[in-house]
Amino acid sequence: MAARIVSSQVVASVKRTGARFQSTTAQNSSFLAEREAVKKHAAESAETWKKITLFVAIPSLFAAGANAYNIYHAHHEHQKHHPKEWVKYPYINFRARDFFWGKEALFFNPKVNLSASE
Repeated sequence: MAARIVSSQVVASVKRTGARFQSTTAQNSSFLAEREAVKKHAAESAETWKKITLFVAIPSLFAAGANAYNIYHAHHEHQKHHPKEWVKYPYINFRARDFFWGKEALFFNPKVNLSASE
């Protein structure tokens, strides 16, 4: 037990010494100047991407959404005037036997799907 406490104290003191040594060498070298240059460049790049996001990406998303809505609305109006005609081909909704819940598929939608009973 005592050996563990002593070894952890030795490790901690070695770590502190290493940290002190690294901090003094960093101050004496050009490391800090290079680090500040990297920080400045990163700040400028982040600001550029922030502006691109706010002034290009977000308005583009709104424009694409408005375009999709207008196309959908025009298509919906067109479908009202020209409803889809169902053609009963023998291979559509072919079932060897009915499902145990009935003739229709589990996610059957009568507005979109051709009924098997027709």
